[in-house]
Amino acid sequence: MSATHPLTTTTFEIPNYRVTQSHGVVRGIVVRSRSAVGNFAAGLQIFFGGNITLYTSMCEQARDDAFNQMLAHAAELGANAVVGVRYDANEIGAGVTEVLCYGTAVSVEPVSDKAADVTAAGQHFSN
Repeated sequence: MSATHPLTTTTFEIPNYRVTQSHGVVRGIVVRSRSAVGNFAAGLQIFFGGNITLYTSMCEQARDDAFNQMLAHAAELGANAVVGVRYDANEIGAGVTEVLCYGTAVSVEPVSDKAADVTAAGQHFSN
């Protein structure tokens, strides 16, 4: 099962929150390969066709690890959210794959109900 976090999104806005500070790009990088035994077992699955579950689980674990590294990087910078989240994967050698998860670390705060009501009514707060 893939990791989730309530304040991460592939979009650049989080509903009912406003960005108060941008902390820059954050990333998590994982490089994985399957063992010779795992490759042999996956080869048998390839021979018979269908979903190659050994590779599927390896890829899912790599994505989870990269995502969690990205969240840790964001926390180190003082962010409580990540927007514009993306994944990328590249083969960097025979049977070796890099999985990258990246986004923009931001600090967000909830938009108050009162402020949302006033904005919807076309009125503004005065200081």
